[in-house]
Amino acid sequence: MRVVPIATFLIALFPFAAADAATHRHSKHGSPSQAPALTSESINSAAPHGASSDPAITVKTEVLLDRDGFSPGEIDAKNGDNFRKALMAFQQANNLAVSGKLDADTWNALLSDNTDPPLTSYTILQSDVAGPFDRRIPSDLEKKSELQGLSYKHPQEELAEKFHMSQDLLRRLNPNARFDHAGEQIVVPNVEPMALHDSRDTVKAAPKKQKRNDASVATIVVEKASRDVRVYDKDGKLLRFYPATIGSNEKPAPSGTFEVRRVAYNPDYHYDPKFAWKGVNAKEPLTIKPGPNNPVGLVWIDLSAPSYGIHGTPEPDKIGKTESHGCIRLTNWDALELAGMVHKGTAVKFLDTDSAAGTQAAK
Repeated sequence: MRVVPIATFLIALFPFAAADAATHRHSKHGSPSQAPALTSESINSAAPHGASSDPAITVKTEVLLDRDGFSPGEIDAKNGDNFRKALMAFQQANNLAVSGKLDADTWNALLSDNTDPPLTSYTILQSDVAGPFDRRIPSDLEKKSELQGLSYKHPQEELAEKFHMSQDLLRRLNPNARFDHAGEQIVVPNVEPMALHDSRDTVKAAPKKQKRNDASVATIVVEKASRDVRVYDKDGKLLRFYPATIGSNEKPAPSGTFEVRRVAYNPDYHYDPKFAWKGVNAKEPLTIKPGPNNPVGLVWIDLSAPSYGIHGTPEPDKIGKTESHGCIRLTNWDALELAGMVHKGTAVKFLDTDSAAGTQAAK
């Protein structure tokens, strides 16, 4: 796998702000104006041309980055921070000029051994619609602790996560689809889907099988300033990039070097009143049952820093945009991929600086 520095991205290259505003502008009847149509044909054939504002090229680039191990977070057709950071990390790992622009060299590098179409057809399986689903998950932590599982709310949410995409993009690509019907054919990103299976109380994740080339993972660097997680081999080569939510002013992430202690798939979440979360009035410890909408998502990578871990999330659209309670939050699919690569004793270094220091720290 090809694997890349971070510099200033020129937003003018992809001026989506106006397009996004148009998408949400209301008509005189009060309903949102329709977003530009996206099709498998427009995305599969997309190529950069000047200052294009066509979201098709963004979707295609997001898929190519995801397949190369440089996660943009949700594949969502948006030129956001996570997309730009993944693009710059790709340039870094491939020794390209780190401009943040989708220039010819970067585009050719993305396509060099990445020739499969970015979108593919998928037939919804019975297991995709079997559930169980929790259509009404309470926001209150104490009420969540009364549930036997915190599964997906509906098949649409499950399918979007399975293929690393936003629910909005899933709907845009499949405007007439019935996501709760087995046998329905839909268009999805051509990425490695999450391995999911149903159980009595929730949909669960299957442990990811470790690939032969993943055994070289030596160091995880958590970059607090730029809000991302990077995975390096023993020589300091960048193997994976993930956007992340990392701590807050109230509950900052730690500094220093720690180790992976263990990995727990489909974990319970244990809340201790000493955590003193805002809005949680529980006086006794709480246990939240497993599921993708559990506060730590589908996997917990336990660290030697007491009570800290790297984990999934019930809100993939907020990765890198909000704060956490001190831990490192990734999308469920990114957290599962990372969990399949680490082992007991893998070094995890927390840095307050940027990626240039991160590369040195990995060595």
